[in-house]
Amino acid sequence: MLGLAQRLVVVAQLVERWLVVPDVAGSSPVDHPNCVKGTHDYGYSMDQRISFITLAVEDVLRSRRFYVDGLKWEPMFEADDVIMFPVGEHLILSLWDIAGFTEEIGEAPSRGLAPITLAHNYATEEEVDNVLALARSLGANAQPAVRREWGGYSGYFADPDGFRWEIATNPGPTGDYVLP
Repeated sequence: MLGLAQRLVVVAQLVERWLVVPDVAGSSPVDHPNCVKGTHDYGYSMDQRISFITLAVEDVLRSRRFYVDGLKWEPMFEADDVIMFPVGEHLILSLWDIAGFTEEIGEAPSRGLAPITLAHNYATEEEVDNVLALARSLGANAQPAVRREWGGYSGYFADPDGFRWEIATNPGPTGDYVLP
């Protein structure tokens, strides 16, 4: 299991490899090129993006079997206590052992149904049905897709730790935006 310092080195290496980090030593947050000057008291704001989505998991090996062996995802980094997947441009999904997660943030995650869904969109209903069937074949609790009142077609499955994935088609500009 990697210690906190080792994990921080790994994350720094990943950031260096995937992002260009400007040299801003000695500059204030307002001077940082990735910050946008704002009108609030601090004079800067956070840019609108997400870099990592980290999910605390009971068993990293079980998660690996589901995501890598079952869904055929390719990790960009693996250790005993974490596995990381590139899931979008400049976006990593990190599945992290609960103990390490708890150590870093200072409190254990709550149990039960997480009040979040992760969505994966496709262009066709057939693709949606195929992925839900794949998840079901891996032992996931997968609901069949249905046509939604908002115009889309979607169903859900839960990964081994209960995180819900929505598999969907989404007509219109929002759906077009998220498709590769």
